[in-house]
Amino acid sequence: MAKAEEYISEVLQAFDFGAPVVGAVRYGQGHINDTFVVHTQPEHICCRRFILQRISAAAFHHPDQLMENITGVTEFLGREIEKNGGDREREAMRVVRTRTGGTYYTDSAGSAWRLYPFVEGTVCYQMAETPELFAASGRAFGRFQRLLRDYPAHTLYETIPHFHDTEDRLAQLKAAVAADSMGRASECREEIRFVLDREADCSVALQALRDGRLPLRVTHNDTKLNNVLLDKDTGEGVCIIDLDTVMPGLSINDFGDSIRFGANHSAEDETDLTKVNLDLGLFEVYTKAFLEGAGGTLTKEEIAFLPWGAKLMTLECGMRFLTDYLAGDQYFHISRDRQNLDRCRTQCKLVSDMEEHWEELAAIVSRCR
Repeated sequence: MAKAEEYISEVLQAFDFGAPVVGAVRYGQGHINDTFVVHTQPEHICCRRFILQRISAAAFHHPDQLMENITGVTEFLGREIEKNGGDREREAMRVVRTRTGGTYYTDSAGSAWRLYPFVEGTVCYQMAETPELFAASGRAFGRFQRLLRDYPAHTLYETIPHFHDTEDRLAQLKAAVAADSMGRASECREEIRFVLDREADCSVALQALRDGRLPLRVTHNDTKLNNVLLDKDTGEGVCIIDLDTVMPGLSINDFGDSIRFGANHSAEDETDLTKVNLDLGLFEVYTKAFLEGAGGTLTKEEIAFLPWGAKLMTLECGMRFLTDYLAGDQYFHISRDRQNLDRCRTQCKLVSDMEEHWEELAAIVSRCR
């Protein structure tokens, strides 16, 4: 695929910015889409900025479905925020339409581009340096659940089919083990056994969904801190971003992915597993904040299943790293040999920690409820 910069001039002409464009430069640390910040100069006010993105064709094969999801959810969020007396322009993303009214523009090479207003006065962190930052993200993602509680989740497209389907992830791992295309299975026996010993766990949440014990909800599915814009003065969450993976799902998965990512202090590819530990204090900080933000939206069953969300999202991630390692590191970018195997091992260590402290996790959830 050609460099995105080659099509910037063409794409800029597809949108009405309301003022002259004075520049567009690469922005952010994302690795999926090509992101630019566009600077415009209105006549009587200071510079106004926008976020322009070329949607990754490799990750998202149906930009029409992707943008239908995002437009529906952001417009719904905007209405809910407005009803609650909030600032919809600041607290929800908004899709800027093309000159012809489309939600995205297709350039002459066939790539899809979209545009959002820049949310000023906010900051974005790659990791939670303090418990307060972690709590702020928890409140923001909990609020996301609350605001979207009445959105018909079943109407959303699956932008990445089976993304958090732990049964399907297990099946993919088993297939990779059987194929052993790179001859690596023999060095991963311990990790393979670790996952297979928890085969029944992979069906716990999905079976609860099938049984009607857990409701289908609108979920973000990538609830890392860097997908929350925080007010630069107060440190509170303002706006949830990166809605590419907004799909029908389970609220416990959004909770669990945050715990997997934020409730430990080690690098994702840490080789010294003694440094990889679940931080019960951070687990409690996030749980309390998430439930506070959700404001009574979650059912009793959902709240009781929160530790399962943490465990299953961590186990799923470990399975994905292991599957990719066995298949030759085709999906996750690596910077050194065996990095995906080390990533798998950190996730397995976190799962073990959760199991060891299972009763404590349940007690924390009960207190926070």
